[in-house]
Amino acid sequence: MAKLMILAHAPLASALKAVGAHAFPEQAEALMALDVAPEAEPEQTEQRARLLIQALPPDAGGLELLILTDAFGATPANIAQRLTDLGQVKVVTGVNLPMLWRAMNYADEPLDRLVTRALAGATQGVMQVATVRPQNQAQSVGPRSRDDLQAHHHQQ
Repeated sequence: MAKLMILAHAPLASALKAVGAHAFPEQAEALMALDVAPEAEPEQTEQRARLLIQALPPDAGGLELLILTDAFGATPANIAQRLTDLGQVKVVTGVNLPMLWRAMNYADEPLDRLVTRALAGATQGVMQVATVRPQNQAQSVGPRSRDDLQAHHHQQ
């Protein structure tokens, strides 16, 4: 089973881990997160990442790790690239929530397949949402619909 790490600018890694743990509580402990603080030296962050990875319980087939980072060319992605010497380690940049959830959902698949799943989750999870209500939806009645007309009220 592949291990997952989020390595991103603070506080993104921790925030994504919290949301991932909310959706997949049974995998919360298997998901590592490392926030890169603005003042952190890349070498220190790399050492912290290596210690996190080395603390993982050993797998029979060796280490398989997918590292999700926020932006290609930024410090977290550069650090992640240097971690590929630890075994079967793949790095995917542009992490978003659909990517993370897809990776968590399929973490038991082989690493190459997991990378494909994560990339598909990322791209399929990005779309423009319709700005008008579809015609087949009924208009709600009551105080909520009146509040919805006010620009400062947002409903999720």
